[in-house]
Amino acid sequence: MSYPTDGASTYPVQDIAAAWERERPGTPVTSIGIVTPIWRLAKLLGDDRRRVLAQAGVDAATLDLLSVLRRSGEPYTLSTRELSRRSLVTAGAISQRVARAESEGLVTREPGRGRPRTVLVSLTQAGHDLVETTVDHVLGREAELIGGLTSQQQDNLTELLRVLLLHVQHRLGDDRISHVGEE
Repeated sequence: MSYPTDGASTYPVQDIAAAWERERPGTPVTSIGIVTPIWRLAKLLGDDRRRVLAQAGVDAATLDLLSVLRRSGEPYTLSTRELSRRSLVTAGAISQRVARAESEGLVTREPGRGRPRTVLVSLTQAGHDLVETTVDHVLGREAELIGGLTSQQQDNLTELLRVLLLHVQHRLGDDRISHVGEE
């Protein structure tokens, strides 16, 4: 695959690093070639995902909730505690997501058996249908977007990003994963 080259830099990341090296010799610039493209990709991919989800009539948080329930296997029911753990968001965020999805008829909730305050959340048929359709749109679109990489490059990048993510999480003491731009 070729990309336009009109004499002007189409990949300004290298220009940014070179300018810092020129203006402040000795400034550590190696991260620019990694972090800047990751931020740009996160923005582009996040914006595109929001467009795809808007066309499907669902928001990212709701799709995340429905996806966690769907991936749990039949009977597609989890406690709110387990939803929070698997979604890597707070109990308060799960409570809001469940309330919104319940009002849209996508999930039901009922008291758990045996433990007081346990709430079980189940995927409804409407929720199941929505996640089945939407996940194909989202993952299909994202497969198109990474299609400029060979299968081997995708595998290599997947492993490198896994290693980098684990290292950064360890260095920061933060193993949460959230949507881009969320706190």
